[in-house]
Amino acid sequence: MAKRVLIIDDDPDIVEAERMILESRGYEVDSAADGESGLAKAEKIRPDLIILDVMMATMDQGFQVAYKLKGSPELKKIPVLMATSIGQVTKFKFDPKKDSDFLPVEAFIEKPVKPADLIANVEKLLGT
Repeated sequence: MAKRVLIIDDDPDIVEAERMILESRGYEVDSAADGESGLAKAEKIRPDLIILDVMMATMDQGFQVAYKLKGSPELKKIPVLMATSIGQVTKFKFDPKKDSDFLPVEAFIEKPVKPADLIANVEKLLGT
């Protein structure tokens, strides 16, 4: 059975590009355009991986979604790949090892996402 990936991002072009890349590798892809609908969809479908944007309705909505995901007994074990351009905006570089208390996600990837980087991160997080 194909692994299921949920993309939570408000940019339909990015969602479609990531969807095409992932589906070409055999992943089943769902999406949500904001944090609240993303949380609801995650609860409903229980994806194997979540790709999460940071800047959506607010500059930090993705951070809030990450906290809620990791605070949920049902969802906390789902790996989260944060795909963001916030580093370009703030010049802040995230490091999952150093910043896990601040931001509980398993990996970060900078936008614009390169297809090879996306696949490498997804495969690493899913162990495929």
